[in-house]
Amino acid sequence: MNKNNNVKALWFVFHNDQLLLEKDNDKLFIPFQETSPLPSSHSHHAIAKMDNTPCIAYYIDDIPNSDKYSLVPLRESFDFIERNYYDMAGKAFEILYWDMNTQYCPACGTKTETSTTISKICPKCGKEIFTRVTPAILVRIHKDDKIMLVHSRTFKHNFKGLVAGFVETGESLEDCVRREVMEETSLKIKNINYFGSQPWPYPSNIMIGYTADYDSGEVKLQEEELTSGDFFERNNLPPLPRKDSLARRMIDDWINNQ
Repeated sequence: MNKNNNVKALWFVFHNDQLLLEKDNDKLFIPFQETSPLPSSHSHHAIAKMDNTPCIAYYIDDIPNSDKYSLVPLRESFDFIERNYYDMAGKAFEILYWDMNTQYCPACGTKTETSTTISKICPKCGKEIFTRVTPAILVRIHKDDKIMLVHSRTFKHNFKGLVAGFVETGESLEDCVRREVMEETSLKIKNINYFGSQPWPYPSNIMIGYTADYDSGEVKLQEEELTSGDFFERNNLPPLPRKDSLARRMIDDWINNQ
């Protein structure tokens, strides 16, 4: 990969879920050079172009023994690199994760072959395998001048976010919103409206945000999923999710539009 002489590329290199960043004084950035920054036994993947610059991704097995580089968890890299590089890093990670988990045809077990940057084909039975994302919803529930904020057992830190959940087979996005709210809070909602979406490469999701109004019911949390939750006013908010998340964007939108 990237065999053309004198052609520089952006190198999105991962060790597990950590992104390799090059250090220059106090700054961190995506390596930009003609050849791969570090050796690897894994395949290189041309994933896209940024301003006509090739973007190449691959895994490394070992932590680099060099003061030139630093490994940063992918999500935390948002704090160090520009948003367009962060988004491309997410795409790169999703493709590497997909490649690692589609080495063999799910129909006949034959070793798969790369067809395009986002697809493979089985040389025996002809089955095509494309990259996939798993949709999940977020919902900002309004009650008077408050919104519902909850703490999920999956959260690593002590912040509260929005009710969320994965879309199940056979249901619409709006059906998922109603079901998740009922399951997690025992509340009925109305006036469901689309807000926005965000790729969420942890490892291969897309977050789809909605707003809704409280209709009826008393808050009763699903203890298997949530540790706490309630309706909060703007002047009494708990710690909130990181700025890189759609949940935070939705909460900030409510805060700023009184």
